[in-house]
This record gives sequence, structure tokens and C-alpha cells, in this order.
Amino acid sequence: MEQAVIVYLLLSGGQFGAPEERQSVQVLEDRLEKAVSNAHVGEFDGDEFGGGKCTLYLYGPDAEKLFLVIEPVLKSSAVAAGVYAIKRFGEAVDPNAKEVRVSW
Repeated sequence: MEQAVIVYLLLSGGQFGAPEERQSVQVLEDRLEKAVSNAHVGEFDGDEFGGGKCTLYLYGPDAEKLFLVIEPVLKSSAVAAGVYAIKRFGEAVDPNAKEVRVSW
């Protein structure tokens, strides 16, 4: 079963964020990808920019373990300050998949 952690970043620089924000998101993505890969808990699958936010997608067999690995990375990033993530315990197509919102 594929589970997910979906991170929602709020951007202040227009629809797609200011250039500095996009650069900070790229640094964050690199750090997340490395942490997830090193811990063997899943994969970083990419991002989506628009509407003044950026959404990051991470997948693995256990959303809780995945979040425990990425939480310190998120909390140490200025671009991720005051935002939230959704831990999804089940497939995206499963309407009964449990979702838990986590803010920091």
C-alpha cells in the first residue's frame, strides 16, 4: 500500500513565489529527497507551484515513518515555517483513507 505525506508551503511572491522562495524550495526539496532516500522510507516525488503555494509530494509504505524522517528537515527550513502537511494512510483513490493534518 502506498501512503503519502503532502506538504503545503505558502508563498508570498505572487502565484509562483518570488525567485528567492523558489530557490529556497529547491534547497528544501534536495534536503527532503536526501533524507528520505538515506532512511529508505520512500521517495520524494516532486512539487506543484501555483496559486501562491507550493505542494510537495512524498510517498512510501508508511506515512508515519516518512513524516518522522522529514519533520526535522521541514522544521529547520525558513520556507516551511508555519505551514502544514497531510499524512495520508492509504491510496489516493481510496475515499476512506485516513488523513491527519500536522502543523508546525
